[in-house]
Amino acid sequence: MEQTTNNRTAEAVEKKEIDLIYEHTATHVSFVSIIWNIALSVCKLLAGIFAHSGAMISDAVHSASDVFSSIVVIAGVKIASRDSDKEHPYGHERMECVAAIILATVLCITGFGIGWRACKTIFSGAWESLSVPGVPALLAALVSIIVKEAMFWYTRGYAKKIDSGALMADAWHHRSDALSSVGALIGIAGARLGFPVSDPVASVVICVFIVKAAYDIFMDAVDKMVDKACDEKTETQIRDCALSICGVEGIDMLMTRVFANKIYVDIEIRADGDKTLREAHKIAESVHDSIEQRFPKVKHIMVHVNPV
Repeated sequence: MEQTTNNRTAEAVEKKEIDLIYEHTATHVSFVSIIWNIALSVCKLLAGIFAHSGAMISDAVHSASDVFSSIVVIAGVKIASRDSDKEHPYGHERMECVAAIILATVLCITGFGIGWRACKTIFSGAWESLSVPGVPALLAALVSIIVKEAMFWYTRGYAKKIDSGALMADAWHHRSDALSSVGALIGIAGARLGFPVSDPVASVVICVFIVKAAYDIFMDAVDKMVDKACDEKTETQIRDCALSICGVEGIDMLMTRVFANKIYVDIEIRADGDKTLREAHKIAESVHDSIEQRFPKVKHIMVHVNPV
């Protein structure tokens, strides 16, 4: 019994250390994103104003929204990393999903705002009087594409490493910004070639990319909020892990649910009905410990033993 208690204490300490690494990594990546997004927003806004490009100004607004999204990620991760308490016995991990939903909502509103202004310009005929965008707008779009794509891969790498939904949402926010800069580049180039309507049309394209990114982020967060089951491959691996334990003669039921970036498992195993309670408990404990050790994302397991 003492050995079991010591093992559980060691597991709790290890999980706490993992949570601290998770929080530190997500916060560091988000701060890097904030610095780069502020610099990009200012550069693109100035380029859009002085080069007379509505598409570049829209792109600057999109980059500015990335600053807010990174702040939301930091807040969500910090709250999600708090220890369980009396009011929240299962922890606070879902606050990261709340952060992702807020991010998706802001992103969607930003996209529709850009699209609405662009459509008004197109259908009112105001595009005919638009000034031809200057070269600085083209250069700003090129720089933005390179920087935002680099930020996407940087953030995505860390998001996969610590399995953070909010950080992954922020990564795709960077990718949507890179794609919107591609649209801005095409629109600006088209306007300079004698097609001024290309500039507002590019803003509409930017709107589509932004809204699509918002939808993907929102649906991923919702899936993690409504106890969606793990993928079939993970459940099969958990089942095989349980069956590999000596004394387990079969599995009657296995249910999993995704809890933000964690997994909860409920499993019913079959064991020899003639075994004593202590022996059955030992088998169940072995299943519990084996699954937790093999699957770091598993936060809690409930093992029930049925007699054969």
